Amino acid sequence: MTVSSPPLSTLEKHKEFLFPAVATYYKEPLALIKGSGMHVWDDQNNKYLDCFGGVLTVSVGHAHPTVTAAVIEQVQTLVHASALYANKPQSDLAEKLAQIAPGDLKKSFFTSSGTEANDTAIMAAKHATGRSDIVVLRHSYSGRSATTLSACGHSTWKKWPAQVAGFTHAHAPYCYRCPFNLKYPSCGIKCAEDIEELIQTTTTGEIAAFMAESILGVGGFIVPPPGYFEKAYAIARRYGGLCIADEVQTAWGRTGDNWFAIEKWDVKPDIMVSAKGMGNGAPIALTMATSEVADKYPGVTFATYGGNPVSMTAALAVIQVIEEENLRLNARTTGDYLRSRLEELKEKHPSIGDVRGMGLMQGIELVKDRKTKEPHPEGVIDVFEETKRRGVLIGKGGLYGNVIRTGMPLIASRSDVDELVEALDAGLTLADKTCTPFPHRAHVEEVESA
Repeated sequence: MTVSSPPLSTLEKHKEFLFPAVATYYKEPLALIKGSGMHVWDDQNNKYLDCFGGVLTVSVGHAHPTVTAAVIEQVQTLVHASALYANKPQSDLAEKLAQIAPGDLKKSFFTSSGTEANDTAIMAAKHATGRSDIVVLRHSYSGRSATTLSACGHSTWKKWPAQVAGFTHAHAPYCYRCPFNLKYPSCGIKCAEDIEELIQTTTTGEIAAFMAESILGVGGFIVPPPGYFEKAYAIARRYGGLCIADEVQTAWGRTGDNWFAIEKWDVKPDIMVSAKGMGNGAPIALTMATSEVADKYPGVTFATYGGNPVSMTAALAVIQVIEEENLRLNARTTGDYLRSRLEELKEKHPSIGDVRGMGLMQGIELVKDRKTKEPHPEGVIDVFEETKRRGVLIGKGGLYGNVIRTGMPLIASRSDVDELVEALDAGLTLADKTCTPFPHRAHVEEVESA
C-alpha cells in the first residue's frame, strides 16, 4: 500500500517552487488568505492591522465594496481588450486623469507596474529631447528592469551584471544625513545646487531629464525640504532637461489634501508616473505627459495589459472612492495625528533618530546613537517581530535597512493609529536595549543638535 505524503503548506510550496529572490518578511513568514478594510488574516486565522498596505498599494482598504463591485461587473462584461482596440474604461480614466493631474499633463500611457511606467517615462524624455543623459538621485528606487535598476540609487538592489549607460546620480535631499554636513535652511539647498556642477562635469552638458521620486520611498521616506524641487527643476531645464515626477508611492491622496505629492512644491512636471495605490491592488501603472512630450513618442508601441479594462475600471473606482469618502482630507488629518504620536515615541525612545513623512506616509529612522547616527537595522528587526506578535504589520526600507515605513490605507482612523503606536512602542522598547541611552534630560537638546 502506497502512503501518500501530506500536502505541502502554502509557505512550503513558496520555498520549494519560487525563486529564492522572492523574499518574505519575518522570521516565521505569513501566508495571507483574506483582507477586509484595514485588516488581513493569515492561514492560521490570525488577524492583523495592515499598516503597510501591500507597500502603499492598498489605498482605500482591502476588498473595498465599491471597487470590488466595479471590478466584478467589468470581469463579467469584458476581461481583456488588446491596446490595439479602444475601450471605454481606458478612455474614461485617461479623461479623468487629465482633469486632476497637475500642470499641463494631459496624455496617458498605461502599463502594469511602476517599472514599466518609469521605463516609458525615460524613453519618452529621450525621444522628446533627442538626448540620453538622465539625472537621478542617490537613495532612489525606480523598478527592477535593466534600465530602472541602472537608475536605482541603492547598491543593495543593483545585483545586475551590466548596467545601462546614461544615468548620473545626484545627492539625495536627505536632510537627516546631509552629504554636505549642512543644516536646512542655512544650507541654501546645496543638494539641489550641486545638480548644476554634476551636469557640467559628468554629462555632455545637455540632459534628457531629471527624474526623482516626490518622496523617496524605498530610500526610507526621504522628504525633500521646501524649495528643493523648485531649484532642481530650474537647473534641469537650464540644461535642456525635462522633469519627471515619480509618484509610484506618493500619489492618490497618500500625502494628504492633494492628489499628487509633487503638488506640495511650486513646480510643474513634464512627465509623471504612478502605480501602486492607483488600483488598490489591481495591476496598473501610469505614464502621463504633456501633449508636447507625448506627441513626440515615435512609431507604434504596445503593452499587452496596458489599458486592460478590468484594471482601468478598478482605478476609476478608486478615484471615485477617494473623492466620495474625502480620503485626501483623512490622509492629512489622520496623518497629522500619526505624526504627533510618532514624535511622542521619539521623545521616549533613544533608538529613534528621525521621524519624517507626509500624510499617511510616515517613517522612523532607527539609530544606535543619536549623536553619531549609526544605523540600527537590528532594532528594526526587533520592532518587526514584536509588532507582528501584537497583530500589526509594518514595512521597512532605507539604504541601511534601518527605517520603519508605515503606509496605512487612506481609510485609517485615530484608533488604528493608536493600535499601531502601541505596538511600535513595545517593539522600540526592545530596540532601545541595544542603543546608546538618553543622557540626562538636561543634555538631550544639546546632543540632538550636535
